[in-house]
Amino acid sequence: MAYIKLPDNAAGMRGLMAFRPHLAPHLGAFTEGILCIEDGLTKAEREIIGTLVSKLNDCQLCEGVHGAVAACYLDDNEVLIEQIKEDYKKAPISDKLKALLNIATSVQKGGKYVSESQIQRARDLGATDIEIHDTVIIAATFCFFNRYLDGLGIDPIQDSEIFRQRGRMIAKGLGYAPKK
Repeated sequence: MAYIKLPDNAAGMRGLMAFRPHLAPHLGAFTEGILCIEDGLTKAEREIIGTLVSKLNDCQLCEGVHGAVAACYLDDNEVLIEQIKEDYKKAPISDKLKALLNIATSVQKGGKYVSESQIQRARDLGATDIEIHDTVIIAATFCFFNRYLDGLGIDPIQDSEIFRQRGRMIAKGLGYAPKK
């Protein structure tokens, strides 16, 4: 149960946005700015980074929603998302994405855990400065949002079909910013 009284029928991040509506456009636009573009990383890769960081932070809500969005971008490949969450180093993904996820897992622990050797490994595998930058900002942002939700006791969702529905809505263009 949430530690604060959210508006009726408002759950998850949308509940927090409804609680403080003046923040909603800013949080939504920022989230769209890092997740809904395909400049460097694909949308699926962006969501995978957020999903893995959320899993490491034990934020079931973000892990579920963003894992579902990533799966939608990958032709509903939920199995791949589960493999990445279980052990991304053994998952059937590119070595470049593995190197970027390695950076993301260091950011999840704390920014100073990222090493020059991790960055060089990603570069050696073809990662651009934009992809490295975006990996770090996505991982850091998910740490913020995970702590925001969990710090206010926002209830996890038990029904994985809700994640799938939300994932499809986001992947089909609903996005993260409140629509007018």
